[in-house]
Amino acid sequence: MTFDAVLFDCDGVLVDSEPMTFALLGEDLARFGLPLSHTEMEHLFIGGTIVGVGHRATQMGARLPEGWVADFYERLYARLATGTDLVPGIEAVLDRLDAAGLPYAVGSNGTGHKMQVTLGQHPGLWARLEGRMFSGQDLGCPKPAPGLYLHAAAALGVDPSRCAVIEDSATGARAAKAAGMACFGYAATGSGEGLTAEGATVFTSMQDLPALLGV
Repeated sequence: MTFDAVLFDCDGVLVDSEPMTFALLGEDLARFGLPLSHTEMEHLFIGGTIVGVGHRATQMGARLPEGWVADFYERLYARLATGTDLVPGIEAVLDRLDAAGLPYAVGSNGTGHKMQVTLGQHPGLWARLEGRMFSGQDLGCPKPAPGLYLHAAAALGVDPSRCAVIEDSATGARAAKAAGMACFGYAATGSGEGLTAEGATVFTSMQDLPALLGV
């Protein structure tokens, strides 16, 4: 199948922000009575929002203080601002999409400010994406609800059924499926089992993505 637009998740797909995020989260949860391994946190929280993480962690016994979400975001943004790498190969993917005349946008569960902190470190990439970066939190429709990706498709003027979504989490793949969009699941590590369970076509290197998209 060929597509008329490509919609990218941000964290873990465009920028390699998740290691720093989970490192800080692990420190906090251990401090507040819920020690978890990196693997456990990925399984429980990847693709969600920090608000959702706070609710789930509290249910599991974490004693998070009042105002923890806002405080966590402030400290996370400061840590990410020290240097957040791009996912290897993503710029070459965008080069291929540009050459093919295929439009693209970003649909992230992170805030708009977080995208400014991470993507904004890479001026060339920021310039390519400016005006086409959408936050599920800012719009009030975070994944796994389909509204974020439907909004991005509408912004590009493309029918949802003609969009491909690039995700790294089951939560995001579920949103793509609910929006009626094909999903390609990036699994840089692990088997991508959760992505597969949500109907995503799993790939392990960005070098493979253009062929999957037919460009």
